[in-house]
This record gives sequence, structure tokens and C-alpha cells, in this order.
Amino acid sequence: MGLVRDMVIAHVFGASAAMDAFWVAFRIPNFMRRLFAEGSFSQAFVPVLAKYKECHTHEETQDFVAGMMGTLGTILLLVTIAVELATPLVVMLFAPGYLRDPYRFHQASEMLRITFPYLFLISMTAFAGSLLNTYNKFAVPAFTPVLLNFAMIGTALLLAPHLPQPVHALAWGVFLAGVLQLSFQIPFLKQLKLMVRPRIQWRHPGVIRVLKLMVPALFGVSVAQISVLVDTLFASFLPIGSVSWLYYSDRLTSFPLGIFGVAIATVVLPHLSQHKAKEDLAEFSHIIDWGLRMVLLIGMPAGLGLLILSGPLLSSFYLSGAFSTFDVIMANKSMMMFAIGVPAFMVVKILAAGFYANQDIKTPVKCAAIAMGCNVVINMALIIPLRHAGLALSTSLSSTLNAVLLAVFLYRRGIWHCDPHWKRYALQLLIANAAMVVFLFWLSPSLATWMQWHRGFRVEMLLSLVFGSIILYLIVLRLTGLNFRHFLSARKRDS
Repeated sequence: MGLVRDMVIAHVFGASAAMDAFWVAFRIPNFMRRLFAEGSFSQAFVPVLAKYKECHTHEETQDFVAGMMGTLGTILLLVTIAVELATPLVVMLFAPGYLRDPYRFHQASEMLRITFPYLFLISMTAFAGSLLNTYNKFAVPAFTPVLLNFAMIGTALLLAPHLPQPVHALAWGVFLAGVLQLSFQIPFLKQLKLMVRPRIQWRHPGVIRVLKLMVPALFGVSVAQISVLVDTLFASFLPIGSVSWLYYSDRLTSFPLGIFGVAIATVVLPHLSQHKAKEDLAEFSHIIDWGLRMVLLIGMPAGLGLLILSGPLLSSFYLSGAFSTFDVIMANKSMMMFAIGVPAFMVVKILAAGFYANQDIKTPVKCAAIAMGCNVVINMALIIPLRHAGLALSTSLSSTLNAVLLAVFLYRRGIWHCDPHWKRYALQLLIANAAMVVFLFWLSPSLATWMQWHRGFRVEMLLSLVFGSIILYLIVLRLTGLNFRHFLSARKRDS
């Protein structure tokens, strides 16, 4: 549904100055959501909650949840009020290049006032989702993000034609989505008897523990998203359309991360936290190992496929209405660079979970700080020769560095022990991915040819290549000896 949403937005609004302004207004609360909600808070909250669930009574857990809900809600409310009072300053901070373009600066400021309350709503939604995930209720939090797509599609098609500034409909769609997402999860919290009255409890031991873990993690988590925000800052100095081209290309390369990478990491973290609480270190290491093998099984072919098929994907999904052939060509440049980092984006999710389950936030922060510093330096080096594509490449390279650093620290500290079958598994992946690359290069025509075809035929050809390459990939893996039934099980085995 996120893909459908982006197709609708590209068709209706394209890659205009107004859309550049909206993406900034949307990315600011979305970035802070990654920090306050899915980032630092969830990674700090879930291990502490898992320990309360294992070692305390349900009444004590309810008291902890009430204190955490009230304390987090108060912090978010204060942040929201502060930003609402200073939206121009915030836009100037995150997109300083817009100061040279009064139209984009004004539009971004106006829409930020509408979108920023989404931070409070979606962070409380993520809080509820963390509770449900810890109690092994994964389906509801997994479906909840779809409501954002429904809301934005609806406002783009139904509300936009009736507004003086049509793009403002997307901002109202973001606000509406926050209300829908939070409301949707409340009945399921009631079923678990966790829908308690919020209380501000700064001195509650559990709340203090979570806040101490959160503070250093505000920078350290979700380095990929932080890097994309840095890209936005640099892109605000580039020609009109650059922010939008980066957004559309980033969204397609985030597709496997959102569907598989986040899903696997979401399932892994509560289990890691529970095994840590039981001091079952062998199973702890095995789950990390399983998570890495799973994300590489998907992430490597996904990255290569997105790299080779970037132009066909962009032209098949976005080339219509306000989204032109020029937009496809420009977005293609950045999408190829983002695709290089797809495996690293997914691996970081698993490796970071290993530290968070150990309630070690400092190490991921150190790794992220090094990666972020490199990202800024590479951005400065590549922005002139490669423009927006250089910013995308910088994000991929810095995320790869982050993944390598996390893996080294996990291994050296004995938290993760490599399975003895990794050499054979790496060879199986290498052979299968090589076969897929040859298949795609052999059958894929040039981008100019793709854009000349009718959209229906483009989609048919794209689906044929995608499903053909997936089938070939799986067949080659099976021929090399990979047992899928054995592999997909996270249970520890001797063989």
C-alpha cells in the first residue's frame, strides 16, 4: 500500500517545488518518530518491558506501563508545542537551502504546522505496538502503518481538488493517519488489560531505566533514516525536484527493508530480550545468527535487483501524470546509489537489536556517530560531481560502515558466534545472486526502451523479470543444497 500511495502522489503532484516542501514537512516529524518511537524508545522500552513481564506480576507491569505512557506522552506533548510555536526556525534548521526560495520555505512551514502533531500520535501508536509485540501480538502493529497509506491516498484524490493549495491535502492526510493508527490499537490493548490510565512517574525504577537507555540512543538508532535526513539538508541547496527524486528512489529501495527487514527485526528483538532475561546466551547468539542469515537471503538479491531494475521500476510505477520522463531519469540516478546499501540497511536492524536486548545503547551510538561523520564528509565530497545521486551513495556507504562496526563489536564481545556453516552459506548466496544478475542483465532492455512502452506493457515485463529472477534464485539455492525447511526455522539445531 505504501507503493500504491507513492504512485498516486507521483501521478497527482509529480516532483514539483510544492512536493519538495511537503517532503520536508513530512520528513521532520517522521525523522523524530524514528528517534522517539521506533528508534530509541522502542529499543530501550521492549527489553525493560520483557523483564517486567517475565519477573513481575501483571499489576506491577500495568503500573510500569502507566508511568511510561504518562511520562513519554508529556515529553512528546512539550516537543510538539515547542515546534508548533517555531515552525519556520525548524524548517530553516532541517532545510536551510529553502531560505533562498521563499515559496518552498513558506509552504514547508505551513505544512509542518499540520503534520507535526503526527509525532505525538504515531509515537503513542508505536508505544502501543511495542506492548503488543512483547505479548506476541504482531499482526495488529504490522497492519497499522497501512492506515497512513489509506489516509494519504484518500486525501490526495478526494481533498486536494478542493483546496487552494492542493498539496496541503497530503499534510492533512498525515494528521488524519495519526488519529486512525492510535485509535485502531486501543481495543487490542484493552484485551491484554494494558490500556491503563497514564501517570507521570519520573521516579519509577522502570521509567528511569528506559529514559537512561533512551538518552544516548536518540542519536544512535536508525542511522539510515538520519542519513536520509542529512541528505535532505544537503538536497535543499540543489535544484527544484532533488528532494522529491531522493524521496521516490529511497521509497522503492526501502520496500524490502519495510516488508522483510523491519518485520524480522521486530520479531527478533522481543525474543532476544526474553532469552537475555533468562541468561540463555547460546540461544541469544543463535537468534542473531538466524536473523542475519534471513536478511541476507532477502537483502542481497533485493539490492542487486533494485540496482539493475531501478529505471524499469521507476518508469513502471511513477511515469504518468505530473511525473515526467526527466523525473524518472533523475530519480534513477539516486535509486541505483540507494540500492547499493539495501543489504546493509537490513543487517543493521538485526545487529543493533543484539545490543538493545543487552540494554547496551552506547555501542550502537559510537558506531552510528562514526558512520554519520563519514556520511557528512562523503556528502560534501560527492554533492558537486554527482548532485543528489552522490547524497544517496553517501547514505549507502555510511550504513555499510555502520553494519561492519556493529558486527565486529558483537563478535569481539562474544555476544554473537558465527555458525560453522557460514562459509557454505555465503558461497550458496554468491552463486544464486550471480545467476540472478546474469538473468536480469541478459533480458532487461535499456531505460529509453522501457519509457517508450505503454505503461501496461512495462508492468507486464517488469513482473515477468521480477518473478523470473525470484524463481531462478530459489532454484539455484536449492541446487546448491540449501534446505529451506531447515533454514527458515529459528529453532536451534545441531546439524
